[in-house]
Amino acid sequence: MINCGGKLLDLSSPKVMGILNVTPDSFYDGGQYNQMDKIWQQTEKMLQDGAAIIDVGGMSSRPNAETVETEEELKRVIPVIEQLVKEFPDILISIDTVKAKVAQEAVEAGAVMVNDISAGSMDANLIPTIGRLKVPYVLMHMQGKPQTMQHAPTYEDVVIEVIDFCRDKIEVLKTAGVEDIIIDVGFGFGKTLTHNYQLLKHLNDFQLFELPILAGISRKSMIYKALNIEPKEALNGTSVLHVLALQNGANLLRVHDVKKAVEVIDLMHLYHKV
Repeated sequence: MINCGGKLLDLSSPKVMGILNVTPDSFYDGGQYNQMDKIWQQTEKMLQDGAAIIDVGGMSSRPNAETVETEEELKRVIPVIEQLVKEFPDILISIDTVKAKVAQEAVEAGAVMVNDISAGSMDANLIPTIGRLKVPYVLMHMQGKPQTMQHAPTYEDVVIEVIDFCRDKIEVLKTAGVEDIIIDVGFGFGKTLTHNYQLLKHLNDFQLFELPILAGISRKSMIYKALNIEPKEALNGTSVLHVLALQNGANLLRVHDVKKAVEVIDLMHLYHKV
């Protein structure tokens, strides 16, 4: 159980986090949800399709993405969060940000979780802020920064190095007072195709921390580059990898296509029941 603003979310049974990018340049859906009526419609659809959490992001983290100034990011996400909380009172919103000020204001506006691709490395105030806010925190591994992360990423052993990284960061987070931590190995963030599949194959090794594991695989380059297709054609591959992630211990799937991910979880439940 993780405490999301007083609402308990049980991740002992896998759940789905729906992606809501209010950005002009995200790799798959950039620019699609920059008007409130479209945002509302997409959120309603994701909730109806079974999303447990909606992850709102105002800065693209795709390779070579440009940095977004704090005020611009706030302008993109805060009105959206305020409106969604008003329209959908039971909604659980995660804010996808690397900035302490954005996290603070998003939680004040109604967000109940912070999803940080940088593990606190891009804003020294972020982790202390999470500790004060007492909200769940998604701890993700990334080698480098979005602008540089895919420039020849190198590891001696990617699984061991990401485990060591998580161990060190979990200690920092707990010292700062962060109680609910979710681990994300960071598929596609400073990893080659081989690194991504090594992490997927050994995802269950991360259960040693006894914390929920998030898998962010949806329509990523580890699918579309491997198959020589476009992100828009990568839904089938996404579903296949979701099955593997669930088999290897994932508790939360961060996805563009909520209904398809929920169907994967439902069929996995049925398979394990018989």
